[in-house]
Parts: sequence; C-alpha cells; structure tokens
Amino acid sequence: MKSSEVRVERFDAYERVMHWMAALSFVYATLTGLALWTPVLYWLAAPFGGGFVIRGTHPWSGVLFSATIGWMFLRWAKTMGLDADDRAWLAKMDKYATHQHDTLPESGKFNAGQKMLFWSQVATAVLLFVSGIVLWFPESMPRSLRLASIALHPLAAIGSIAGILVHIYMGIASVPRSMRAMLQGWVTPNWARLHHPKWYREWRDSTNIR
Repeated sequence: MKSSEVRVERFDAYERVMHWMAALSFVYATLTGLALWTPVLYWLAAPFGGGFVIRGTHPWSGVLFSATIGWMFLRWAKTMGLDADDRAWLAKMDKYATHQHDTLPESGKFNAGQKMLFWSQVATAVLLFVSGIVLWFPESMPRSLRLASIALHPLAAIGSIAGILVHIYMGIASVPRSMRAMLQGWVTPNWARLHHPKWYREWRDSTNIR
C-alpha cells in the first residue's frame, strides 16, 4: 500500500465524541457565563433564551463540561505524564511555534504543549466546578466561601478560555490538517511522522505498515 493511501488512526470515535462534548459544553458555558458576569456582555444571553433561561442552564452546562473533562482524565491521564523528551521540548517550544520541528525532541501521541494544556484544563475545570457549586447554592455556603468563589470562578474561567483559544489556534492555523484528526479520526503518515514521530513509529510497528 502506498504511503499516500495509508490512514493513521489518531482518535477513535469514543475520543472524538468526548472531545466534541467538551467543546460544545465549553462554548455554551463560556458564552452564557460571560452574559451573567457583566452587563456589558448581557446581550449574549439573547440567542440562548434570555437571562432567566441561562440562569438555569449555565450551571448545568458547567456540570456537563466538568464531567466531560473528568471523562478525558480517565481516558488520557496515563499518557499525559511528562518525560525527559517532553521537558526538553518545553525548553525549546519557541522552535515549535516557528515550525522548526527537526530541532525538537520527538513527541509521542501528545506533545508536551498538549500535555500542559490537558493538565491546565483539568485544574481549571476542578476550580470552576467547586466554585460554581458554591455560587449555585449560595444560601447553603459560608459567606467567606461565597466571596472566595465570586473571585475564583471568573479567574478560573479566564484561564480556561485562554488555554482553549491557544488550542483552537494551534489546531486550525498553526498546525494544518490537525482538525481532520478530530473530525474524521485519522491523519496521513507524513503528518504523523512530522508532528508525533515517536507515536508514529509505535503505530507503524504495531500495524507492520511501512
């Protein structure tokens, strides 16, 4: 089989469903959360039924997002540990941004930047969930906890949004054809060899495809 005809499976259907559930719940929670956060952005409530509606649905979208991040954690946590190559990759991450891939240590299925994004999203999801529960049921919570959550919830949201914006930029603009992996589940051998050579060799050895 010619290399151009080979499809390297990157994400199975289970992983793609998981990813898009996280993405959609994140977008909804972000837009409705911004509408509730400041009057300047309250106009964002209109497409979702208005302020009364989103006051009820925003917390549930946050629960769905947090649950999906938990699902991702169970699926991917074992592959997200940083090894020596990853630490060396982080020290040279500017080379990745300028597409000097041949100067970087080899990456497995996820590079060090993706691993750091994963852990940052897990951390912010925990903070958003805990502070969100406090804000959802304020009458049941101590005043000090309510005040802390009022500050923590938007800060955690800002951190999560910033990470996702970088993720979107890398997936669409910086690393061409990355989106195909999450839409169709596969990449070409050349793409895999360039961006995740260590993972590509493991896949090649397991399939005996050359």
